[in-house]
Amino acid sequence: MKDQKNRPGVGIGVAILKNGKILLGKRKNTHGENTWAYPGGHLEYGESWEECSYREVMEEVGIEIKNLRFGTATNDIFKNEQKHYITICMVADYASGEVKIMEPEKCEEWDWFEWDKLPQPLFLPIVNQLKAGFSPFD
Repeated sequence: MKDQKNRPGVGIGVAILKNGKILLGKRKNTHGENTWAYPGGHLEYGESWEECSYREVMEEVGIEIKNLRFGTATNDIFKNEQKHYITICMVADYASGEVKIMEPEKCEEWDWFEWDKLPQPLFLPIVNQLKAGFSPFD
């Protein structure tokens, strides 16, 4: 049996849309440090993609989302960190609540951005989505 730790992990990122903008947070103290990413995290054992999406958004930004749907998936190899993830991008619309930094040890700030004016540098899954021509607004 091969070593389990070398198998890819599964990450979920939630592209939240509001008034033509998308919510991104600046990561810290975690892999992809100092890059901008969607709220998200690891898919837990027995959890659906939807359950993970709602849980992670509440844990990280404290807001409600609606109209949750599948966006795309990327195969992300973080060479410098020797990590490999399959990242599932879910797309949702903002429903209610005030965006807050719920995990200050993991995220420096949250802000809304226009898709054609994204901050840099971006988290690898978003870079790979852009290379593939994906837009959560399509």
